[in-house]
Amino acid sequence: MSEKIVANNRRARHNYTILESMEAGLALKGTEVKSLRSGKASLNDSFARAEGNEMFLYNMHIAPYEFGNIANVESLRPRKLLLHRRQIKKLAAEAAVKHLAIIPLKVYLKNGLVKVEIALAKGKKLYDKRESIKKRESDRELRRKFAM
Repeated sequence: MSEKIVANNRRARHNYTILESMEAGLALKGTEVKSLRSGKASLNDSFARAEGNEMFLYNMHIAPYEFGNIANVESLRPRKLLLHRRQIKKLAAEAAVKHLAIIPLKVYLKNGLVKVEIALAKGKKLYDKRESIKKRESDRELRRKFAM
């Protein structure tokens, strides 16, 4: 199993507490795959939402393929996530009841297919962010002291 990470959502772990994550496929059109293979994607401010029996990923930016022609599609269009119906229902129900967000953590190529790791996440408050920064820096200090 070869995995090549195309895009990473670094801000996600800072702004959210990740509760559960899963892998989903991504329905793309022709030149979007070529653009992803060259690493031109961004997950900033992207999120997923269930609509009926389908789930879509919004605000994921895939740059137009530079050698493409009229086959290039809009860079911020909603993209369908490929999940089983029971997974969609479970994610949608938990997000609605517990007021959680469904966010993408990373986009990667796995055995030639484009996959997205999505997560159920709860937004952090400002004091939670400060607490996690303080914990991370204290851990860094401890590692530094024991490394000497």
